[in-house]
Amino acid sequence: MIYLFFGYAAVWVLLFAYLLVLSARQRRLEEELQTVRERLAPRE
Repeated sequence: MIYLFFGYAAVWVLLFAYLLVLSARQRRLEEELQTVRERLAPRE
């Protein structure tokens, strides 16, 4: 029955790792978007 616990724990670990990857990807995209906005901003 312990294998059920390890399987359940593995799913949560994988889910958490996936969310960390998505968060890092989102942060990188926001930084890139900010760079593009700065390049496109009208110069005064």
